[in-house]
Amino acid sequence: MKVMQELVAHFDRQRRLTTAQIHRLLDQGFLASDAPMHMLGLVDTVGATYYFRVTGTIEGPLWGTDTYTGDSNIATAVVHAGLLKAGEQGIVKVTVVPALGSYAGSVRHGVTSHEFGRYGSAYTVARV
Repeated sequence: MKVMQELVAHFDRQRRLTTAQIHRLLDQGFLASDAPMHMLGLVDTVGATYYFRVTGTIEGPLWGTDTYTGDSNIATAVVHAGLLKAGEQGIVKVTVVPALGSYAGSVRHGVTSHEFGRYGSAYTVARV
């Protein structure tokens, strides 16, 4: 699964895959795996992209707004970002991004994220 995700991410970054092609891979079960709790262990390479099946939740540690610390709960981040509602399942794209000097907290969609200073890894979430 990881090799397939790396290949798709490579072609996606080069804009050589359409959204329809990505959806076909997802529909056939070739791309998305169940989301881990957080991105620790997966944030070594800035620009790495992962596609995960996730069920949104309003509970779980969360630091940042739009860009989240690597140890933030993915299922909570997708609700905070407005991608899924609590209890709703979907597929999201998670991208490793450069770490920020600080992370702003906010309240969105019933989820409170907290502010945090410098943290060594970060990610963003997006709809597929």
